[in-house]
Amino acid sequence: MHLILNDLTPIHWAVAGGAIAAVTLSLMFLANRRLGISTGFEDVCSLVLDAPYFRRESLLGDRPWRLQLLAGLVLGGLLSALLGGGWEPAWDLGMFDEVIGWGAGAKVVWMFIGGLFIGFGTRLAGGCTSGHGIFGISNLELPSFVSTASFMLAGIVTTNLVYRVIFQA
Repeated sequence: MHLILNDLTPIHWAVAGGAIAAVTLSLMFLANRRLGISTGFEDVCSLVLDAPYFRRESLLGDRPWRLQLLAGLVLGGLLSALLGGGWEPAWDLGMFDEVIGWGAGAKVVWMFIGGLFIGFGTRLAGGCTSGHGIFGISNLELPSFVSTASFMLAGIVTTNLVYRVIFQA
């Protein structure tokens, strides 16, 4: 199997899983921190927004390490793209373009609305899929089992709705 970008051979899933486990365990045992990306987005917002929600101590106290984690994710993606032969944005959405046929502006609106739904679900669940699915479940936390099951169920329902009803595949 090859990746879409530059026909690279992907890293074996066990290597990627082991790396995620190593990061999770390192955060837990060495730094007493929880892995999760959605709070990092709050950290970025707290840099420019003065709302009380973004000024709470629980957010500001852990901001330095989470901002470093986010920067590492962005830099890692950039490094991967550069080492893989480059990156260029693509507006081709495959079946979406064939069935719906909207222009670039409508695709941006579609993705923005999807992002709002993801953000709402993340806040409703008290965390993102990585925080609940990787860290919370590994700690046997009941809210993480419920949240991850909800994420998965919503994904299955949405995929079936989009592909079987909207796209009629």
